[in-house]
Amino acid sequence: MATTEEIIKLYDQYVIPNYIRFPIVQVKGEGVEIWDSNGKRYLDLFSGWAVSNLGHCHPKVAAAIQKQAGLLQHAPNIYYTEPQGQLAKRISENSFGGQCFFCNSGAEANEAAIKLARIHNEAKGKFKIITMNDSFHGRTMATLTATGQPKYHKGFAPLVSGFEYAPFNDLEKVESLVDDQTCAILTETVQGEGGINIPDKSYIKGLRDLCDRKDILLILDEVQCGMGRTGKFFAYQHYDIEPDIMTMAKALGGAIAIGAITAKKEIAKSLVPGTHASTFGGNPLACAAGVAVFDATIEEKLLENTNEMGLYFRQELDKLAAEFDVIKEIRTLGLMIGVELKKPAADIVKKCMDAGLLINCTHDTVIRIMPQLNVKKENIDEGVSILKKILQSD
Repeated sequence: MATTEEIIKLYDQYVIPNYIRFPIVQVKGEGVEIWDSNGKRYLDLFSGWAVSNLGHCHPKVAAAIQKQAGLLQHAPNIYYTEPQGQLAKRISENSFGGQCFFCNSGAEANEAAIKLARIHNEAKGKFKIITMNDSFHGRTMATLTATGQPKYHKGFAPLVSGFEYAPFNDLEKVESLVDDQTCAILTETVQGEGGINIPDKSYIKGLRDLCDRKDILLILDEVQCGMGRTGKFFAYQHYDIEPDIMTMAKALGGAIAIGAITAKKEIAKSLVPGTHASTFGGNPLACAAGVAVFDATIEEKLLENTNEMGLYFRQELDKLAAEFDVIKEIRTLGLMIGVELKKPAADIVKKCMDAGLLINCTHDTVIRIMPQLNVKKENIDEGVSILKKILQSD
């Protein structure tokens, strides 16, 4: 195997440097652990932006991928395959009974949702979409525009027309933006990149009521907060409402690239043949992985574990907050955790990495922690212990 230095040189010569990378070459993962090319072990409590919700190389997901890889890896969407049908069934039965369209990423899922909202309302002349400040919906031109963070827009003007922004968790401001051309409201149920912002129940229920009154579609982006991350399969299930369209990706394939939308049947029918497609969307390999993710989550009672371990993690972080004044606020829902500091968090996250703990900094001052849904108390204890030592030495 090539050395760490040799692999980094390959990147320097052949890979576009559009990512800021730490000088670590990850080579192996198992459960909550990662090893680099020098044999160093890391406790991974970030799960790669909540992609590896079941841990690295979960046996059931790995077995499903291996089996499917030996049968059929790709099939054009002009034919049927069982894995795609089975995954659509599991999504529908564990959400609100809709129909699915499959793609390859969260950005593609949100792009499809935007297109569906517009084509469904074309005859009414409605095309505007209201999204939220501090949101993140992807890097395509439409999802980039939908993202309510100007820093991501820089250099890409002119953006796609028809988007307006409101403060997250501000129902009155959202309602003030609605007009006769508004076709949809798009929001993350829980904001991830924006700093783990958890909305009031009245806000989400208010959005649903507003959409019903104004004949507007409610689109919920659950790319990061879905698939059990908050202690329910989908975060909207905490709020006693149903969206019209929901997007998902990240953890859906258990680390295999896949995205999807699910929409109420009367809305889904607007995507007629020729209106939208994806060459690799719903491929047998990714869908077989997705089926295994659903089955393992249910069979291993990972939603229950998420709620139990989420409460335990919150308890331990509250102890840190009582000891360290630098902690401004802790926000949690299940195992979606944000620790907001009174100063930039990047240096703390870097020192934790050097000490063998993988977490993340988002929105400048927020430490984002998203452990695997099968995390154990001893893993949380280890992670909190490392974080405590770094805060003590900072």
